[in-house]
Amino acid sequence: PHSQHSQRSQRSRFSLQDAGQRQLGPRQCGSCGMLFAPGIPEDRLQHLRHHRRLREGLRHSYSQHSRYSQHSRLFPQAEQVLAVVDSELGFPSSLQLPRDSRIYLFIGTGNCVLGCLEAQSIQQAFRVLPEPGSAPLPAPQDPPQHSRDPGAPGGAA
Repeated sequence: PHSQHSQRSQRSRFSLQDAGQRQLGPRQCGSCGMLFAPGIPEDRLQHLRHHRRLREGLRHSYSQHSRYSQHSRLFPQAEQVLAVVDSELGFPSSLQLPRDSRIYLFIGTGNCVLGCLEAQSIQQAFRVLPEPGSAPLPAPQDPPQHSRDPGAPGGAA
């Protein structure tokens, strides 16, 4: 009985000391998506720089109804937004926009860019091939989903 008591008292002497290192290991920022280690000062600094660059690149300083053209003084801002989007999608940043392309920005409250669309006219298109094991593509003679009669079998209700 005495040895059980001494073992129990030895176990109770051990405690966990938190020395302010709660954030060990990598963490993903919920806002910018960057994976970084908060406990490493250089990682924190890189995260702040990345976060700030994203926030600055996605702000817009003109009205919600601004129109852009490649000759407009507003066009460089649209190109900055495209550079951020391309970077996030992994596209090379040195691509030149075609002359006939149009850029549409959806500007929210606080002049924050919520959406971006680049549209181009094309002369030729290629069919997208399905991946093995995926659902088959509809046959060209099948009507589009949105034009089916709701009362017809298999139509939208």
